[in-house]
Amino acid sequence: MNAARFGIVSAIAQEQQGLLECLQQPRCVRHGSRDYTLGTLWGSDVVLVLCGIGKVAAAATTTSLIVEFGCDALLFTGVAGGLGDGVAVGDLVIADRLLQHDLDARPLYPQYEVPDTGLTHFAAYRALTDRLHAAAQRLMSPQTEHLIDAPTRQAFGLHAPRVHRGLIVSGDRFISTRADSDALRHALPDALAVEMEGAAVAQVCRDYDVPFALVRTISDRADDTAHIDFGRFIHAVASQYSRALLSELWHAGLTNEKADPGGR
Repeated sequence: MNAARFGIVSAIAQEQQGLLECLQQPRCVRHGSRDYTLGTLWGSDVVLVLCGIGKVAAAATTTSLIVEFGCDALLFTGVAGGLGDGVAVGDLVIADRLLQHDLDARPLYPQYEVPDTGLTHFAAYRALTDRLHAAAQRLMSPQTEHLIDAPTRQAFGLHAPRVHRGLIVSGDRFISTRADSDALRHALPDALAVEMEGAAVAQVCRDYDVPFALVRTISDRADDTAHIDFGRFIHAVASQYSRALLSELWHAGLTNEKADPGGR
């Protein structure tokens, strides 16, 4: 059963460009300070939006997608810094659960716990995440190299990209030094990747009981090598992956099952 309307969220314009190019019958609606592009993507009713960078921007945009635009499932695509062992540039990381690494209300609450929720981790919706994971595994086969031209693969050192699934952490800091990434790995050894929006989106989706899944392309190792040609990577690699992955996901079929404790 197809969802009535999917919200597809990106943080940066280049991340969204490939999806916009596939959108049929697009129309733009201005709400607050953001442009929401409605249309049909591979036969499904969707809303594409740039949330902007950071947790507040992501939470505000997610709320609008659900309340103002009636989205009953959300997907987030974008880039992240790799943290986990074996998580390399060009890999895909799919979130099972998300956490705010910069949230600390001690001594009132335990570190990382969102006040009055009793939770440090927010789970992605399992059924949708399983489908996203399966689509990513199909995509990251030998045919993947046809998505990215040889000079680009060579420029960014892309070799046999892999799919990972697990914990992604979010915070309002761009992690770009070895000291910062080492500190995160020490504090949160299970974290596979770090970014700036996902945990906020997951928290809002939990509040509204809306299925949610997230995938990130690894653009750097969240250390002193993070100052790559970021715009070029997003345009030439991450945007291509996002478009191909969501096409694979859509053509494999999506469901509109409401989230429940078992689904998370």
